[in-house]
Amino acid sequence: MGDRLKDRVAIVTGGARGIGEGCAKAMAAEGARVVVADVKDADAARTVREIEARGGSAVYVRTDVLDAASIRACVHATLERFGALHALVNNAGTHFPHAIDELSSEKWDFMLDLNLKSMFLFCQAALPELRKAKGAIVNMSSVRGLIGQTDAVAYCASKAGILGFTRGLARDEAKNGVRVNAICPSNVRTPLMEEWLAKQKDPAAMRKLCEDAQPIGRMAEIEEIGRVAVFLACADSSFMTGTHLVVDGGALLD
Repeated sequence: MGDRLKDRVAIVTGGARGIGEGCAKAMAAEGARVVVADVKDADAARTVREIEARGGSAVYVRTDVLDAASIRACVHATLERFGALHALVNNAGTHFPHAIDELSSEKWDFMLDLNLKSMFLFCQAALPELRKAKGAIVNMSSVRGLIGQTDAVAYCASKAGILGFTRGLARDEAKNGVRVNAICPSNVRTPLMEEWLAKQKDPAAMRKLCEDAQPIGRMAEIEEIGRVAVFLACADSSFMTGTHLVVDGGALLD
């Protein structure tokens, strides 16, 4: 156990599994008391148990990140349980392939709402407490928000939008002592990735392609992204705001 987030309280959206789980575990390992905000009850309960088994502190608060009332209830529950809020990791999101000719406006709205609007809603609810704490916001974007991806226009738009949102909010909140930064991962070995690979005609070949996309020769593990979230949430990054960190195993070198 480390102490870079000792006595700090963090909410991690989409914290039940995948990158969010990695962020929740990494922050708890550095002393944070973590609120896992998600709707995946079984996965969230498992993540909380695993954090506690490692000596950390975590609680699950069922939260619909598309519902402003549910988000406000999560912030309220956080304050009731821990008395403060110092960090918000906006990680909840999804990805599915979608050629533009086959993309309905409903699916476009869903992708933009879940990946981007949810961050606006959560920041709006959490900022009064984050301002009191001079806290930090970490938004999960993607390298796809920087370079694009085939058959993923809505996803790329949402992830690029996160970077614009991060820069705009960072300017607004600098005067209030709240730092706002983003992370841009490349391929990460998550349940969502594994589910997508399983649907491919040749899962083994596609896995190798996803691994080889990074010169480092593999996909990232969830806690590797989580440790970057720790850095952006703690005092080690105290002079950073309005920027993004590319965590891509060298994928953008080509």
